[in-house]
Amino acid sequence: MKKILITGISGQDGSYLAEFLLEKGYEVHGVVQYKESNDELWRIQHILDKIILHSGKIDECESIEKIILEVNPEEIYHLASQHEVKNTCENYKSIFSTNVDSLYYILSCIKDNKLKTRLFFASSSRVFVGGEETPQNELTPMCPISLYGMTKTVGVNLVRMFREQEGLFACSGFLFNHESPRRDVEFLTRKISKAVAEIKKGSLQELRLGDLDARRDWGFAGDYIEAMWVMLQQEKPEDYIIGTGETHSVRDFLDCAFGFVGLNWEEYIKIDPDFVRPKELELRADINKAKKQLGWDPKIKFHELVRMMIESDLKDNKK
Repeated sequence: MKKILITGISGQDGSYLAEFLLEKGYEVHGVVQYKESNDELWRIQHILDKIILHSGKIDECESIEKIILEVNPEEIYHLASQHEVKNTCENYKSIFSTNVDSLYYILSCIKDNKLKTRLFFASSSRVFVGGEETPQNELTPMCPISLYGMTKTVGVNLVRMFREQEGLFACSGFLFNHESPRRDVEFLTRKISKAVAEIKKGSLQELRLGDLDARRDWGFAGDYIEAMWVMLQQEKPEDYIIGTGETHSVRDFLDCAFGFVGLNWEEYIKIDPDFVRPKELELRADINKAKKQLGWDPKIKFHELVRMMIESDLKDNKK
């Protein structure tokens, strides 16, 4: 039985990936933070008896190396990362440590101990925001304009360095926006789906948003984790763009979300200038390489994704 290790196993992507690999017959191991409570494990509560969790800190070299050597996995999926929340020096340090140091420690552990482990690194479409090309493919120059995007850019280059200079089987996936009922409420799509459910139930009267014309390449997280796995099953390691190739506006999302519960979104949405962001480059994935080389194509369409999220929040059975 193959053993795999997932960092960020309690997150949206990690939980879907754990389920997927269990079905594939893998022995699934995951890393959780020392202080992670049972409430924070809500996405994987239903499979806790089928997986093996290791408590540690991914941004501490000895801690993550000890876990890797103990498990000796055939595959590692490095999904854990930290987004920007507060503009403080301490927060910047934490983001760099989580997003960059952890990856370097994992790659170094594989190299130094001559492990045969294959690595997937979850990068982001945010590495392209400051560029000029749309859609984006694997050859599009990376041009981040945020700390998060910068750390993901560094990560891609670290993976390439260890792959080309040290011969590691390491891949980066440029993941475009991927959503699900397991998305944190801090993210726009889940913020909307949760609010729609509360408005339908009468416990909320309005939702404040910013630019309704902003467009995103939104896909289903459950589709994207399959692409991660397929990448590590190839004969040689390469990087891939993972998205849908389609963009939809926030207005489109509202039309679908409120439409599913028989409401007119214009009666409940208030534009809040504090939520309006500067115009950004349209991020739209060119997934021709993934289609051709991996045989991968997203299955869940935009309308299905929105319906899935609304129906889940109407049940109100999660965080």
